[in-house]
Amino acid sequence: MDDFEDYTDNDSAGEALWQSWIDGFGVPENGAQAGYLLPPYAERTIVHGGLQSMPLMYDNATGAAAYSEATRTLGYPRDWTENSVSALVIWFRGKSNNAAEPLYVTVSNASGASATVVHNDANAARTGPWTKWVIPLQAFTDRGINLTNVDKIAIGLGVKGGAASPGGSGTVYFDDIALYQ
Repeated sequence: MDDFEDYTDNDSAGEALWQSWIDGFGVPENGAQAGYLLPPYAERTIVHGGLQSMPLMYDNATGAAAYSEATRTLGYPRDWTENSVSALVIWFRGKSNNAAEPLYVTVSNASGASATVVHNDANAARTGPWTKWVIPLQAFTDRGINLTNVDKIAIGLGVKGGAASPGGSGTVYFDDIALYQ
């Protein structure tokens, strides 16, 4: 689905990471920044596989932002029932000094319906080594998503829809997002 290897620093050609993973730039309630502000946009040292990963900076501590997420509209694969796939796998790595914020993934289908799964470790954003997050696709189906036409995937930190108190900030790296049998 995305191993982050195809992104370049050529933003004029639409090849920058943040041009596919739409973040919170210009959206007051979304404190995310996908990729670095200046080239190289992708992380090239802290990687799980290949030569690049996506740094996702989150800031839920200031202003109106209660959540931080980056969203990618999918080209392929959109039918998550093909080839008997049963799980979405996301590799991520946090930092020990990150604020503990809920880590979540949301998938949406073409009708606009969405379903969110939150990581079961409240300190996931603080996890130092690369961690494999296996999400059974049944978790999305149970929340009403038709997996034959998945339109978007969003990765985020915080509480979407508002929080009772301000959250925190940090950086989490993502790599090797894929569907598995």
